[in-house]
Amino acid sequence: MSTSTDDTRIKDLFKQAMLELLTERRDDFYELFSEALEDILMVHAIREGEDSEIVSKAEVLRALGGAG
Repeated sequence: MSTSTDDTRIKDLFKQAMLELLTERRDDFYELFSEALEDILMVHAIREGEDSEIVSKAEVLRALGGAG
């Protein structure tokens, strides 16, 4: 068996294994990707916030509907 045939076989096996995991453990993958997406969005929000003006804690609480 040649190297390219081995590589193709390994890729096919990996794809098959991933497909089985995605179908059998769908909820786990959904949770994993949801958390990853939340983390990415949080990073973007933090970076955006770094360029905005600084506000007091009281202003934040007031905007969130709490006491301030």
